[in-house]
Amino acid sequence: MNGLIKRKDRGTPARRYDPFEYLQNEINRIFDRDLWGWSEQGGLFDNGFTPAVDVRDNDDNIEVRCDLPGVEKDDLDISISGQSLTIKGEKKDSKEEKNGEYYHRESWSGSFQRSITLPDTVDPDKSSAEMKNGVLTLTLPKKEEKKRKQIEVKVK
Repeated sequence: MNGLIKRKDRGTPARRYDPFEYLQNEINRIFDRDLWGWSEQGGLFDNGFTPAVDVRDNDDNIEVRCDLPGVEKDDLDISISGQSLTIKGEKKDSKEEKNGEYYHRESWSGSFQRSITLPDTVDPDKSSAEMKNGVLTLTLPKKEEKKRKQIEVKVK
């Protein structure tokens, strides 16, 4: 019974409302957005969803992993233009429900777009993509002349 009773922390004084702090937070929030009102990480087609992306630089290639659970391969459009990689697509709602309303729903559906600037070492003509268990993996090989070359030091 002792563990079930919650006690208020009486050692911390209540925080008072500060109108100047509120104003400063609102101004910061405005300037954290770009001209059109989207956050820097968001974009026109995000609709509240931006897929998580990991980019790794290996010796021979750049590997991009993108979490896209529930997105079908045919609903993806991947392109490279110059040094910009764009992943866009759509996740369709999995099933239509006729009865009841959601009490709580965190799954998403709709369009998304994610753009990443790539280093100039990528050779887009040799790139490949694989989708497995909701994870898109792009392998972007480096151009031969741009690969890092190890120089062996000989001791005499």
